[in-house]
Amino acid sequence: MSIQAINVRNQFKGKVREIIRGDVVSEIDVQTPWGIVTSVITTRSVDELNLAIGSEVVALVKSTEVSIAKL
Repeated sequence: MSIQAINVRNQFKGKVREIIRGDVVSEIDVQTPWGIVTSVITTRSVDELNLAIGSEVVALVKSTEVSIAKL
């Protein structure tokens, strides 16, 4: 399967760095050239996508809100 086109503009190509499996949801850390992107997805999806450390993936980020904190 390959992605032909997608309308999500914030795409980060990278490799799976860490998977923290849970019973229902899992945390996936993706190493990108711009830093680490973390996603929480169902553990079933982890298995169906056959994700493992080193898998090449694209993290697709769609957000309706961005918060800013002053340092």
